[in-house]
Amino acid sequence: MKESGENYLESIYVLSQRQKEVRATDICAYFGYSRPTVSVALKHFKEQGYVEVDENNHITLTDAGLAIAEKIYERHVVITRMLVHLGVSEEVAAADACKIEHDLSDETFRCMKAHFQGIAQGEETH
Repeated sequence: MKESGENYLESIYVLSQRQKEVRATDICAYFGYSRPTVSVALKHFKEQGYVEVDENNHITLTDAGLAIAEKIYERHVVITRMLVHLGVSEEVAAADACKIEHDLSDETFRCMKAHFQGIAQGEETH
């Protein structure tokens, strides 16, 4: 899946954590995209089995969509925390994490996460 697709699924996930219902207008506001742009993307994700849209236009992730969204969101959170830990400002860290999260291999991310968790746990014991 392309980076833009991963970002859409991640946005639906993030929005669903903040509010009870997610609609296309929420995604438009999240990204600053036009309604037609979001509608085309949602149609594509629906056809691929990543999202479902009910009769009230509420958007939910399918199991397949949720798996991708959770993976990308976890990468975003961990990478942001790592960069902040290195001294990068929260805003810049979040923006950079958004760029990095899509291109890392699973192996590299697992190793980075394990290394960072070891550092964070070591700091907690001091």
